Amino acid sequence: MTAAAPLNLFDYEALAQPLMHPAVWDVIVAGAADEITVAENRRAFDRLTIRPRMLVDVSAIDTATRVLGAPVAAPILIAPSGYHAVLCPEGECATAQAAGRAGIVMTAPSGSHRTIEDIAAAAIGPLWLQLYLFPERERSLAMVRRAEAAGCLAIVLTVDAPRFGRKDRSLRSENDFDWPESGNLAGLPPPTLPWFRGAPVTWADVDWLSGVTRLPILLKGILTAEDAALAAAHGVEGIVVSNHGGRQLDGVTASIDALPEVVAAAGDHCEIYLDGGVRRGTDVLKALALGARAVMIGRPVLWGLAVAGPAGVADVLAILANELAFAMALSGRPTIADIDRTVVR
Repeated sequence: MTAAAPLNLFDYEALAQPLMHPAVWDVIVAGAADEITVAENRRAFDRLTIRPRMLVDVSAIDTATRVLGAPVAAPILIAPSGYHAVLCPEGECATAQAAGRAGIVMTAPSGSHRTIEDIAAAAIGPLWLQLYLFPERERSLAMVRRAEAAGCLAIVLTVDAPRFGRKDRSLRSENDFDWPESGNLAGLPPPTLPWFRGAPVTWADVDWLSGVTRLPILLKGILTAEDAALAAAHGVEGIVVSNHGGRQLDGVTASIDALPEVVAAAGDHCEIYLDGGVRRGTDVLKALALGARAVMIGRPVLWGLAVAGPAGVADVLAILANELAFAMALSGRPTIADIDRTVVR
């Protein structure tokens, strides 16, 4: 008897776990400390309720929108995450292929196993690069130049990792697996200072980065109105409201709870995105209603990759996009432009 096909992202999670080495599973799902924020990212979505409108013509539903001016089939992007090559031989190249076929943006991690050049060659659609700043600016600049040459359309600067979060779950098991080296970092000038503790970033670094590239810059890891206002003042093009999937500081605000104040403080100066806990099409609807341009998903992409390679990633994206279309129809919002603050209570 054939196993039933996954119906939702939680099904993919359940299917992925037995296919992964236990140490790999622990590293991917781990959150910081007691993992309170990991759980809160989900609970916060559940607390929001939808206010559906009736008697609206929803015979045609259109999930298409634009991110940083580029058209996408749905407001669902792939967040930067590691470990793709541990789950599938083609690694990030497989993920990029699936994203392109789905008509959405992939954000490639700077520490990817495959090089940004290989990922860009495999990508069918738009590609962004996530960047951790290194202690040596020449290494960071080399990464930016490679991203530009590869055709990346934006730099997503992670700003919430001055120290890498302590994840008790993965600390107990991460040495039980032979982790491959990052192929992308091997193409940079050799380091002169240690980087393993974290990647500190200041507003001076943001200004430096803005001065060395014409690519749009998004700051990933903003959770407060104060930092959102500063981001707008420093001229960045986008903000990703994110608590790093609960992997940095435990006990911080859930991303969806932080979203309204960030949107209000940034005004019309930046496009606002969100990651953290998105598992259902209704989650996407709620995030858009509270002001996000699009959401990013991380762990579910890895589950899809573990289960069925690029086809699994494509199915994860299709499930979420289809759930969004269903939620739009039943809430009386036939286009993305119709989704506003009145959708949620």
